Amino acid sequence: MAVLPLFLVSALAETARAPFDLPEAESEIVAGFMTELSAVPFVLYFLAEYSSLVLLSILGATLFNSGFSLLLLTGVIILLAV
Repeated sequence: MAVLPLFLVSALAETARAPFDLPEAESEIVAGFMTELSAVPFVLYFLAEYSSLVLLSILGATLFNSGFSLLLLTGVIILLAV
């Protein structure tokens, strides 16, 4: 199961979490999105970031915790019930 550590590291890098938590250079942190966006765009930006966290969590659970086979089983049960 060498794919799981690769998925976890790439998910951390994609969502800009530690140790990949500097999406901008250190000299540009003062002039980045944290200071240039007002309230509503700032909230939308962070909602987009956290939605990617939720999406990658769902994807990881589906791929590595047999969620995919559970989805197939649920689909077969629904088709048989109809």
